[in-house]
Amino acid sequence: MKKTSTEVKLFQYAMKFKRTIILGLVCLVVAVSLELAGPFIAKRVIDDHITGIETTWHQVDDRNDKYTVSFGGDYYKREDRMKQGEASLGTVSLMQVGRSYYLTDKEVSQTGTRSVKDGVVTVVSPQGTEKAEVQKLSVTDLYSFFKPEQSPIVWLLSLYVLLLLIAAIFQFGKTYLLQKASNRVVEKMRNDIFKHTQEVPIQYYVNQPAGKIVARVTNDTEAIRDLYERVLSVFVTSIIYMAGIYIALFLLDLRLAALCLILLPIIYLWMKVYKHFGTKYNKVVRSTVSDINGNINESIHGMPIIQAFQREEQVSNEFEQMNERHFVYQRKLVKLSALTSHNLVNVLRNLAFVAFIWYFGSSSIGPESIITAGVLYAFVDYLTRLFNPVNDIVNQLPLLEQARVAASRVFELMDQQGEKVETASIGKYKGHVQFQSVWFAYDEKEYVLKNIDLDIRPGETAAFVGHTGSGKSSIMNLLFRFYDPQEGNILIDGKEIVGLSRQQVRSHMGIVLQDPFLFTGTILSNVTMNDPTISREMAIDALKAVGADRFIERLPGKYEEPVKEGGSTFSMGERQLISFARALAFDPSILILDEATANIDTETENVIQEALNVLKQGRTTLIIAHRLSTIQQADNIFVLEHGTIKEQGNHQSLLEQAGLYYQMYQMQQGRLKEQVV
Repeated sequence: MKKTSTEVKLFQYAMKFKRTIILGLVCLVVAVSLELAGPFIAKRVIDDHITGIETTWHQVDDRNDKYTVSFGGDYYKREDRMKQGEASLGTVSLMQVGRSYYLTDKEVSQTGTRSVKDGVVTVVSPQGTEKAEVQKLSVTDLYSFFKPEQSPIVWLLSLYVLLLLIAAIFQFGKTYLLQKASNRVVEKMRNDIFKHTQEVPIQYYVNQPAGKIVARVTNDTEAIRDLYERVLSVFVTSIIYMAGIYIALFLLDLRLAALCLILLPIIYLWMKVYKHFGTKYNKVVRSTVSDINGNINESIHGMPIIQAFQREEQVSNEFEQMNERHFVYQRKLVKLSALTSHNLVNVLRNLAFVAFIWYFGSSSIGPESIITAGVLYAFVDYLTRLFNPVNDIVNQLPLLEQARVAASRVFELMDQQGEKVETASIGKYKGHVQFQSVWFAYDEKEYVLKNIDLDIRPGETAAFVGHTGSGKSSIMNLLFRFYDPQEGNILIDGKEIVGLSRQQVRSHMGIVLQDPFLFTGTILSNVTMNDPTISREMAIDALKAVGADRFIERLPGKYEEPVKEGGSTFSMGERQLISFARALAFDPSILILDEATANIDTETENVIQEALNVLKQGRTTLIIAHRLSTIQQADNIFVLEHGTIKEQGNHQSLLEQAGLYYQMYQMQQGRLKEQVV
């Protein structure tokens, strides 16, 4: 199956909010269109109403409309404003030479080079040389010819201001809608990746440091947020601006607009070059950030050990090496951007203006010029505007590559094979647990469980003992469906658990770990786990049932006492009692105790044992134990060695066999006697 590219996946996420994005793009197109209308309006003001008076004027018999001007007792109207069939009593030409305006009663060419000497104007044009007597106009006289243009100029400028105000409204709409869509995209992506972290197999977390996973959920998605909120918004805006500007340039002059198209392949080529080096550097940077997060997370959790064994300098050196690698590749990225981004745009801008000056200077400005001042102004304006989006695009390339690499890391996690969380309720277990010829290996090379057969009846207490690595915890991992066996079947109440979702299998199971984990919150929230089906009264009753009220009642906040991260303010025994109450409150049919008393002192063990007796009532209980004294009342004890069941029976029968269990028991009893002595 063909792998979907990172860009396609990012696009697919954006399309989940396409309505908002499309509305934002519509606002953008409208805003760009309105803003780009400015140079055309300026062109019309210059060509039609400022330099437009330099033309042939016809004398008319009276002031018949607003375009008729009065000069020297006669009435005149511009040639381009003469109505069809309107009589002309004579013609005059108005022209500018230098900074002065002149009037001549002879019709002369309006193009070419002009000069005035001794009241005679000389016009050199492709048609030849023309001379005519001229009259210099005073400011008052000139105002008469400009007067009809005042109203159109004011109207056009007012229209331009109005268009800018409307464009500002649409620009706000564009910014709001696109950023809203950006934040929604990243919100959904973060929700999806966090949800996916709960669906991927436990094995993934065994192989990945927690800090690296946290970096992908936080740092990498933050970089993606920049992509949607800033980079893509700038790219889309710039592309639409450039498209609008190119359309305007082609409307003004085909040849020069075509020359400006050379800019596009240059930008594309540069983006490909930047992508090649930027991706390579960013991969190292993002990976190093993850390593740094993982190192910090590990150092904080292991600080007591680091300080106890005086490893501060070694840990600092390891961190410094990662930090130095991050600095080196960040510097390479800075060099890459500094050498090209601003410099590239400046070079392109200067080359474009050289081409512009060459084009107009060599072929347009001169005796044969047919380019108006308005077109010249509009072209300069558009050419200047063209490089603003180019500059924006080039300056966003570092963020674009950073976001692409971050996205590839996020999608790498999301591409991990997972299983959908299925929480549909199932009937409560009776508690009959069976393992039938189960074989299991973590790495599919070395089996840690070999041909395991178990049959634990409802309500029984079964204990698993054995040396480290014998396979005790692996049995619990399989029963909880953290892993599935390579061979054999596991049944609960006669039904194979692989036919249920992992969440359904665990829905009527409870577990108490050797090192109980408490979440930040309160004692009550750690018992209820914020499950609405477990009331405050039920949680308190569970705490009292296991004897946790003995220490809770002495606390300032009692049952609402705050719990810090990991429950560090409570002793091991107190944390264990709270975890017992948690299991009791959820009333599981099958209870798993994973070496729950291994780290408890002898004095606290009596309290824990009382709690365990309460906890085990009416449910199937599976105990992983190191202390054989805690499982003497078990209905069935399984002795494991190297992944196989060596012995099976109750405490007394196993002692009578004088086998492996007997040896373990004698060793522990010997240690106890030594401790007493």
